[in-house]
Amino acid sequence: MTDAPGAILLTHARLPGAAEPTTIAIADGMVVAMGEGAAAAVADAAGLEELDVAGATVLRGLEDAHVHAEQWAVARRRLDLRAARSPREVAALVAAAAADRPPGEAIVGIGFRDALWQDAPHKDLLAAAAPDRVVLLLSHDLHTAWCSPAALRAIDRGDHPTGLLPEAESYRATGLLQEHADADLDRWVADALAEAATLGVTRIADYEMGDRLPAWQRRAGQAPPTTRVRTTVYREHLDTALDRGLPSGTPVPGTDGLVTVGPLKLFADGALNSRTALCHDPYPGLVGTDHATGHLATSPDQLATLVRRATAGGLDVAIHAIGDRANTIALDAFEAAGRGGRIEHAQLLDPADVPRFATLGVVAGVQPAHLLDDRDVADRHWAGRTDRAFPFRDLAEAGVRMEFGSDAPVAPLDPWLAIVAAVARAAPGDEAWHPEQRLPVATALDASCDGRAELRVGDHADLCVVDRDPLAVDPDELRDVHVIATLLGGRWTHRVG
Repeated sequence: MTDAPGAILLTHARLPGAAEPTTIAIADGMVVAMGEGAAAAVADAAGLEELDVAGATVLRGLEDAHVHAEQWAVARRRLDLRAARSPREVAALVAAAAADRPPGEAIVGIGFRDALWQDAPHKDLLAAAAPDRVVLLLSHDLHTAWCSPAALRAIDRGDHPTGLLPEAESYRATGLLQEHADADLDRWVADALAEAATLGVTRIADYEMGDRLPAWQRRAGQAPPTTRVRTTVYREHLDTALDRGLPSGTPVPGTDGLVTVGPLKLFADGALNSRTALCHDPYPGLVGTDHATGHLATSPDQLATLVRRATAGGLDVAIHAIGDRANTIALDAFEAAGRGGRIEHAQLLDPADVPRFATLGVVAGVQPAHLLDDRDVADRHWAGRTDRAFPFRDLAEAGVRMEFGSDAPVAPLDPWLAIVAAVARAAPGDEAWHPEQRLPVATALDASCDGRAELRVGDHADLCVVDRDPLAVDPDELRDVHVIATLLGGRWTHRVG
């Protein structure tokens, strides 16, 4: 985006909650005026585009604050396992895929949820469904890999008894068994971001594993991304990130300011579906085992040391913490370092820890759509504690800044789904799950708009134009909000008609 964007005048536009329409003037990629003086502010602009939006509502562009961009792009091309209700149903899907594909082609699937299954997944089922074929199946939460014997041999784990690999072993298997050309990944990611723009998304935080800065530099050099991107770095690349000398928030060279340096990503625990989220209380059926309360991914002392080291070098820190004990450990690490940061997920919290987020200046990066998927699993494995699971209302009332994300591909990259989930706490036709934790629409909307949905003069012209005012409709109608147009820095990335 080297050329300056043209000037745009949006007439008969409504701001969220406003009774009367207004006029919005955009120039040089910024909102330069609103109201009576807006037309005059761009009257002399060459090539001025005037658009009557006929009462549509204009918001700040939406953000997905937690995306695995490459995984999301690739997942759209994987075998979908979400509908399977048992290991044998998964095996049947694998067998059907094997019959439709060339001999020897690997089968990669995503979305199995074994936390409620009566039978456990096993490599022998995959061997029978697709003999001698590499089969890699990723759990819904991306924290477990289910591998066939051929896949296990390919990663030198042929002696593994079940083929079910949790946490770090899962990430290793995924990395070794999936190889895609950069050109393919770049094209798929561009397609995924273009789809996100149709939902009003103008900003994502990419939590793809590794060091993603070079990949985004490459992509931006080919074509400007259709959203702004905050990129992350993982622990094994911390030295490289510090050596660059680029603090968090810095525009990445060669990206025209569209890509910025994000946080260091650390792990405190695993995930609920895999029963590796670290909790104070044991999981049913795991009592007496070494992992009865979940998985500690990083020791408290290591976590505090890494937070201090990263923040001293100018990097923000985001800590993955799902279980209540993991969240306590993550908050302790920030407190020990004397710095704020982010906790990603924060799904189960000790009530005493809720106000600590605000006191310590820790952002809660939450994924409301997960509560729709995880409520039954939580009812079983967090029985008696679900009143403090996904405690969005408690966090809001404690003054905690929340930022909504999807964790795509764990949930679809769709901020409207996140907003509805936070407001309704139920899928269509279901009763609300812990309705006392519902959020007001305005709070949920702000959490999907980088903290503020209302547009102001001086903002980047990253805008989302919708067919109805989210603050003026019944919450049930939020499911039907339609995005008419999206602007990124004053350029159209999506437009209907």
